[in-house]
Parts: sequence; C-alpha cells; structure tokens
Amino acid sequence: MVTCYVRYIIDPYQLTEFEHYAKLWIPLVNKFGGTHHGYFLPYEGANNVASCLFSFASLAAYERYRTDSMQDEACLAAYDYAVRTRCIVSYERLFMRPVFE
Repeated sequence: MVTCYVRYIIDPYQLTEFEHYAKLWIPLVNKFGGTHHGYFLPYEGANNVASCLFSFASLAAYERYRTDSMQDEACLAAYDYAVRTRCIVSYERLFMRPVFE
C-alpha cells in the first residue's frame, strides 16, 4: 500500500471554494480504486494550509489512477474548478507507506 499526503497552500479567502473542491475529489479517488482518508482544513493556527490523505494498493495503481483521471470528465471538471476559483496557491505530494503492528 502507498499513501499520498498532499499539503496545500490555499487562499484563505477561498476556503469555501477549496472545501467544495475537496468534496469533489473524495468520490473520484474512490471511483478509481483508491481509499480517500479525507481532507483536513485550517482550524487553528495557519489559515492557509490544508492537506489530504489517500491510499492505493501500490504505486502502480496510483499511476493508473493518475493516467485514467486525466481522461475522466468529472476529474477534469474538478481540476478546472480549482483553476477558475484559484483556491489553491500551491501543493506538494509525499508518498508514504503505512506501518502497522
């Protein structure tokens, strides 16, 4: 299993728009075989940092999702929404593996 952690720098004046964007992506990741663990929005402290976590069975499965999502109308519409609203200033991805007992 590989888990992707995405750290976003968001426009704090576009928080409602970013939350809408987040709600669009959760079912889309699941649609392509991933497990979305949710988005995390600013609450206390920095008002411009958000994150999300989602997992795929393997890095190859994640790469298939990336390729297939670039052809999916709903994914393209979600991406376009973020571009139009400018709710995301920047982001970075980290790939991690979970440790269990």
